[in-house]
Amino acid sequence: MTPSAPPAVLQLAGHPLRWRLLGELARSDRMVHELTGLVGEPQNLVSYHLAKLKAGRLVSARRSSADGRDTYYGLDLERVGRELSAAGGALHPGLKLIPPARGEAIAGPVRVLFLCTGNSARSQMAEALARSMSGGAIEAFSAGSHPKALHPNAVRVMAETYGLDLSAQTPKSVEVYAGEDFDWVISLCDRVREACPVHHGEPQLVHWSLPNPATGEDDAVTYPLFQATAAELETRIGYLLARLAAPDPEGESYDRTA
Repeated sequence: MTPSAPPAVLQLAGHPLRWRLLGELARSDRMVHELTGLVGEPQNLVSYHLAKLKAGRLVSARRSSADGRDTYYGLDLERVGRELSAAGGALHPGLKLIPPARGEAIAGPVRVLFLCTGNSARSQMAEALARSMSGGAIEAFSAGSHPKALHPNAVRVMAETYGLDLSAQTPKSVEVYAGEDFDWVISLCDRVREACPVHHGEPQLVHWSLPNPATGEDDAVTYPLFQATAAELETRIGYLLARLAAPDPEGESYDRTA
């Protein structure tokens, strides 16, 4: 039977401005004032359409840990993928989307630097996951603006869930990599993003706004947060691998400012 109305995801994403916003958020988490500059539209209009996307659960919002007055918006890649696939399948079974295989070859090596404040949890986990998931095609590194001791829950979750040993890793300052060339520099916390140094080689600068799982509470509270952070990193890195394995559409060059 022919559908009587297009699926909600198509109604949401089909608006030209909302489609542009989704495209920008597919590249990097952003604040409203950044999105207004990127799409060239007034803030009230951008905020209105972001609210529509958020209500449709295609976009999430989180208060900045650097400045609580700011909000970072991010695209729920998993949900968007499922919704678009279902929309294609509703029109015709042959149009259901097939996600790219994670094992697709990457023209490497690709040098990626993950940054957070302490280099004690998020960036260390991201480094290990990127190296493992890419089969070594990604040369992953991590550093922090104010390094501190490796968090034991970061070591634990990587070992228990992914079979990766972080115990020999040591926190490093971002200054260690001053002047080195990277293809991608990915900041994982809002505070370090503001202090992110300029790197040689014109890397693509991307921000993933992830809350710090090290809240200072006991393990019963924090370990599930580390598990959730690792799962989010695994998802995002999986989509990064898909991007690296695919040529840029129509020669598209991604924005290099975070």
